[in-house]
Amino acid sequence: MSSHPTDTRILLVGAFDEALHAHAGLRRRALERLGCRVSTVNLIGTGGWLSRLRRVGLHDRLARAIAGTTPALVLVLEGNQVDAAMVASLRQSGGPAWVNWFCDARRTAEDVLPLAAAYDAVFVADRAAADALDVPGNPPVHYLPAACDPSIHRPMRARDRFRANVVFAGTATPHRERQLFELVEFGVAVWGPGWRRTRLRDYCRGELLSHEDYIRAYAGASVAVNVACTDEAAEVRDPGASRRLFELAAIGVPQVVEEHADIHEHFREGSEILVARSPRELRSLTAEALHDRGWAEQVSAGARQRALTEHTYMHRLSALLRAVGGTVPALV
Repeated sequence: MSSHPTDTRILLVGAFDEALHAHAGLRRRALERLGCRVSTVNLIGTGGWLSRLRRVGLHDRLARAIAGTTPALVLVLEGNQVDAAMVASLRQSGGPAWVNWFCDARRTAEDVLPLAAAYDAVFVADRAAADALDVPGNPPVHYLPAACDPSIHRPMRARDRFRANVVFAGTATPHRERQLFELVEFGVAVWGPGWRRTRLRDYCRGELLSHEDYIRAYAGASVAVNVACTDEAAEVRDPGASRRLFELAAIGVPQVVEEHADIHEHFREGSEILVARSPRELRSLTAEALHDRGWAEQVSAGARQRALTEHTYMHRLSALLRAVGGTVPALV
């Protein structure tokens, strides 16, 4: 990978912290590794019921940041607080390009549509949403899923509470509870909010995870399960290629993932990931991976190699910059 700098000034707008939003910092680091000069505006604290009161303050913060850094590109990560009217009022002739990367694969075309027209380009992490938004009147829409950072998402030795046969880390939903309850005999450990209010309460090892502990939890698994947050009653849709798909691959743990069309664009079934099309397959593949450790390790090694060569945040942001006209080093 070339290290020639781009010297592109970017204002990165998103939610930054060390837990749920740690991935925003990883995207900043990837841009910096590509040679970009990155400034940030943190949206933490500008949402929720106070958003209407803080909207003017956010507008002024963004205006000052743009004036002070003179970026070539304003890159918004999700950022519902930065609505279409705010973007329109901040845009100026000859000013920076405005791009939004909707990084969450659960974002539907209906979620994105109210914001899309305000931007010069839009990137979404779900193929179906990208196809639905690719219509006259919208800016260019590109499919760009999440990724991993190999310096963070990597194999590590796990001990004590981070060691388990089968691991899932994420928010509890009824669908996840149903799927994972069928795996308890294999030695399940679950992490994340809400599990202590479910039938899996006795298998919950922690509700609030730092990103570092999230990685430790999965690194300590013999098998990781990647179960979607789908819940039919609440009409929560199935994500496509979620961040977890790429992070688990880089961590180097055998992964059993629920079927979704997008995942087949990125990993080979059977040799890099194990794909379950039913609860019965989730159970049988998990059991097989636990029983045949040599095969499971070959699968995880294949996924890790794929992740490192194709699915890092540097790959994703290099593609984004090329799509919007940035000059970036070639990835080889």
